[in-house]
Amino acid sequence: MKLPNPFKKSEAQFDTPAPQLTLEDVLAPAEIEIDFSHLRVDGRYFRTYFVSNYPRFVEPNWLEPLISFDHSLLISMFIYPSQSQGVLDELKRKVAEMEATIQTDLDRNRPIDPAVEVALEDARTLQEQLVRGVERFYQFGLYIAVPAKSLEELHNTSKLVESTLASLSITARQTTLQMEDGFKSTLPQGIDLLNLNHNMDTTSLATTFPFASSELTANEGIMYGINEHNDSLILFDRFSLENANSVIFAKAGAGKSYLVKLEALRSLMFGAEIIVIDPEQEYLPLSQAVGGEYINFSASSPVKINPFDMSGELNPGENELGRKILSLTSFLKIVLGNLNAQEAAILDRSLKQTYQLKGITDDPKTQNKIPPLMEDLYKVLIGMEEAAAAELAARLEKFIKGSLTGIFSAQSNIDLSNSFTVFSVRDLPDQLRPLAIHMILDYVWTKIRGKLKRRILIVDEAWYLMRTQDSADFLVDIAKRARKYYLGLTTITQDIEDFLATERGKEIISNSSIQILLKQAPASIDLLAHVFNLSEGEQRLLMSEGVGEGIFFAGNTHVAMRVVASPQEHQLITTNPQEILARQNG
Repeated sequence: MKLPNPFKKSEAQFDTPAPQLTLEDVLAPAEIEIDFSHLRVDGRYFRTYFVSNYPRFVEPNWLEPLISFDHSLLISMFIYPSQSQGVLDELKRKVAEMEATIQTDLDRNRPIDPAVEVALEDARTLQEQLVRGVERFYQFGLYIAVPAKSLEELHNTSKLVESTLASLSITARQTTLQMEDGFKSTLPQGIDLLNLNHNMDTTSLATTFPFASSELTANEGIMYGINEHNDSLILFDRFSLENANSVIFAKAGAGKSYLVKLEALRSLMFGAEIIVIDPEQEYLPLSQAVGGEYINFSASSPVKINPFDMSGELNPGENELGRKILSLTSFLKIVLGNLNAQEAAILDRSLKQTYQLKGITDDPKTQNKIPPLMEDLYKVLIGMEEAAAAELAARLEKFIKGSLTGIFSAQSNIDLSNSFTVFSVRDLPDQLRPLAIHMILDYVWTKIRGKLKRRILIVDEAWYLMRTQDSADFLVDIAKRARKYYLGLTTITQDIEDFLATERGKEIISNSSIQILLKQAPASIDLLAHVFNLSEGEQRLLMSEGVGEGIFFAGNTHVAMRVVASPQEHQLITTNPQEILARQNG
């Protein structure tokens, strides 16, 4: 019988279990170095500041330059309510000390220290507000940690942070010998290890809150660009707001047409119908690529629009003729020039009579008949006995028999059934462009009301319409009523002064839930700052941004945006002459 060896250990005794890793083991850095003026966590450097002194007067969102600083920062704010009675006792003691100091200076015939005098005035004011219950008192701590990849970057960024704070009249100091506590105080733990606080009342504390949101991402919609605050995507559905209208302001070459074409292409993919008023034939390549209909509108073009057109849809109880005569009157005021009261009355009567000659009356059942032409109105005016009617006919004659014959001398032969339709007015003289754009818009607006469908109407260079009161009124009317017909109006302009010179331009902005501001000229920035209530930082951003960069407003939220497109999208929408020539030669 073999006896077991007492000195030999079994394999089970040597098979000890491996230690289990904890969450702390996984998250903990490999090494941490704490120096007098910085902290190193693995390969990252950090330097923390605390604010020791604040400006005497502040405005809402006055910390915006710090929040929008062009470098990642860790910012922590700690707010501690204080008991009013204790604060009042302390204020009473301070007031007594400052009064004694001033009295001593007076007794010794020495000049009063201005700093003491100002501090006494502030203390008395605060004391009165606390007693009345108008204000409450708080302790406020503000800490800023600067992250960097190297010591050199840390030093350079720290100097920029210090100069930015100094420009706000803020005194910031490094948490020397307390870098670890300072770093931990800026982490999202809600722990204040420094406890370096400053007294603040309710009003002053409220101004420190960063009201600007840095997120604008929805669960549905198209991508407009990249959020420059945090590199997140700006995804948005314009039809989810109270209205789907948008306005875009930018100087020439800032990328406004690029952005709009990109939005139109992506909206088309999601089932929206796109209609474009194109003054410079910029949308032709995109229209051809998506199988759209490109209509080059001119006097010699076979394409015709009859301004007398009606929707052709029978809507019981709705008198479309009355509304059409009103819109025609606005259009004809642009054609004929200013009208006095007598001429306006004659024009109204003659329009009614022109439709009646075609069998169209206030009865909705008659309003689907073939509409009259401009020549029919001319004949009605000629047949009237009033001298004012003859004068109106003479003004209209150049469009019937003169040099401008053919612009609206035939029945409409356009079909808006295509999902991407572009109207080009490039080949028209500048003086006729507002007239043609107004007529096209009126035709499109008439057809849109006939059938409810998700549509986007793009009016490029809208300042053409803002030059005349009647065209501006018509565009405002579309902006106000577009929501009822599932329409989103996009208004684009580079001539900001002309657009905002009248109240009608401001009405379009107020009726547009989306506003996009791209790079601006210095001459326009003051006007835009007043209309959009831009901060100084936002004004600087709009003047220094590159092509395709700006501010995206959606309702009450706005972010800095950078427009991006895929290489395939870029080929379709770019208007850069160098790229177009290179592609043609290639």
